[in-house]
Amino acid sequence: MPSIALHRASVDFPIYNSRNRSLRNALLARVGGRLEEAGDLVTVRALEDISLTLNPGDRLALVGRNGAGKSTLLRVLAGAYEPTSGSAVIDGRVSSLFDLTMGMDAELTGADNVVLRGVFLGMSIAEARSYIPEVAEFSELGGFMHLPMRTYSSGMRLRLAFAISTVRTPDILLLDEFISVGDESFVRKTRERLERMIDKAHILVLASHSPQTLRAYCNRALLLHEGRIVGEGPIEAILARYKEQAA
Repeated sequence: MPSIALHRASVDFPIYNSRNRSLRNALLARVGGRLEEAGDLVTVRALEDISLTLNPGDRLALVGRNGAGKSTLLRVLAGAYEPTSGSAVIDGRVSSLFDLTMGMDAELTGADNVVLRGVFLGMSIAEARSYIPEVAEFSELGGFMHLPMRTYSSGMRLRLAFAISTVRTPDILLLDEFISVGDESFVRKTRERLERMIDKAHILVLASHSPQTLRAYCNRALLLHEGRIVGEGPIEAILARYKEQAA
């Protein structure tokens, strides 16, 4: 059965040129957590001592201010970051719907990028190639599927990337905010597909600043602050606590 088990997982990002304050501040803003300094070495501790167990049926909300560590935790769950200490054991097929265009090449055609991105997501070449017609239909790219991706608008790129990334239902679905891609009609399509994926996924982890979105899709929550878990429990209790802290 799909499952997630983190035991005292921490993630550190060392910065060896500690005198570059703009670099330090930019990294801290991106990954969250807090700074630890020792001479010329500065370490951003993005996550600290995270223990978490998720099983089928869990719909977990990640709550916290910008820089609290939500995105870093999602990347640990996706396998993009290895814990510096502690452990992370993820069983099941994972789909992470952030960094949608990672692994794609602007010089290749849309069809070629279906294969490239599909392999990046863990598919075989044959499986990824089999999805080209479905991706072409959903993305509504028509003849552009056989042109280099550099000829696409930014919206067309996102439609292609979203279609590839959601072509199969995962066991574990990771979301950093609810995705909206394209014009009004296409946004409706993306929402319908995402909701089907959420319904079918065994485990959902969703980070969002929207209480309404978290209430709609989640049944429990983690409250993060500076890379640490400071609260865990039913969604309403954690949202209330977060609101008190933000006041």
